[in-house]
Amino acid sequence: MEQNFKKVLTIMSLLISCSVFLTSGCSKAVKTLDQGIKGPQIIVNPGTVRLGVARMKGTKIVFSGSGFEPGDSVFIKLLNVPVNGKKVDLSVAAADVDKNGRFNAKVGILTKISDFLRAKLGSNEKMENIIIVTKPPMPVGAYTAQAVSMLSDKKAECTLNVKGPSLIDRLKDWVGTLLGKIVKK
Repeated sequence: MEQNFKKVLTIMSLLISCSVFLTSGCSKAVKTLDQGIKGPQIIVNPGTVRLGVARMKGTKIVFSGSGFEPGDSVFIKLLNVPVNGKKVDLSVAAADVDKNGRFNAKVGILTKISDFLRAKLGSNEKMENIIIVTKPPMPVGAYTAQAVSMLSDKKAECTLNVKGPSLIDRLKDWVGTLLGKIVKK
């Protein structure tokens, strides 16, 4: 019995070590603005996001742009996102344009939880933040993100790819559920 336990423990340790090794060495290419473009442009980093609850919560999504009027404000929206059988535009971020015509718009935690995951933020008995999953997340796909100027008719577009959770994401979410950080209803 003890020998079987040691084998299982060794295999589990090996699997965890391999998973950490494989995922720690992965880095995604960071997109940068094209200095040769004089008009409005927008990029998003990362260009692909995954819909795992734990991963989405920790993912830093930033839309950056240039070519807008200094002192302007820019709203970022995802176009034609399926919601309840209809296609709608979702406002996901906003930013002020600096004196050089550039902006960085970060997607907030509430937007990631409510619009991407279609979940709710709540708290448990210990008053810790938890994520309450009541619906499936937004559909997987390539979405057009559009930056819209508030003071002019300037607009720019890029693509944000949304993928389903990976096997590691599902494992993290399972652990989060066991720990009470993620509640599925």
